[in-house]
Amino acid sequence: MTGPESEGSQVRRAVCPGSFDPITNGHLDIIARASRLYDEVYVAVMINKSKKGLFEIDERIDLIRTVTADYANVRVEAFHGLLVDFCKQREIPAIVKGLRAVSDFDYELQMAQMNNGLTGVETLFVPTNPTYSFLSSSLVKEVAQWGGDISHLVPAPVLEALNKRLHRD
Repeated sequence: MTGPESEGSQVRRAVCPGSFDPITNGHLDIIARASRLYDEVYVAVMINKSKKGLFEIDERIDLIRTVTADYANVRVEAFHGLLVDFCKQREIPAIVKGLRAVSDFDYELQMAQMNNGLTGVETLFVPTNPTYSFLSSSLVKEVAQWGGDISHLVPAPVLEALNKRLHRD
């Protein structure tokens, strides 16, 4: 089949990339919203060998799979190297990124333009839910390390994993 009918039957794919160390409710909100817009959403968990995370890559992937289990169209995979190569290998034409503030936009716009220039992959910016506009994995880890209540900032399995990691059973 050719023409508009075949084009309409193509699987619409997008990727939500990040380090997710750990995944927060803000990340989960963006993934959930992307899952309603696309047929398949890949959560690409970045491997950065030069950066020691609180959670190993396999632990992050397991946590993300657990908290996205209700989204049948979400797949979670690790990646290293260029995100556009990850996209090319999986025929993903779009990157979905959450923006918390104008300061995010400056950096993300440069990245989006570079990615588009390299391979034509588009970046869609989704404004973060105001509830999570201040939220970052780094902030969550810092507050958790000092014993602050982060139960409203991360999904329950992540809270449990953080408490175990920080020896707060």
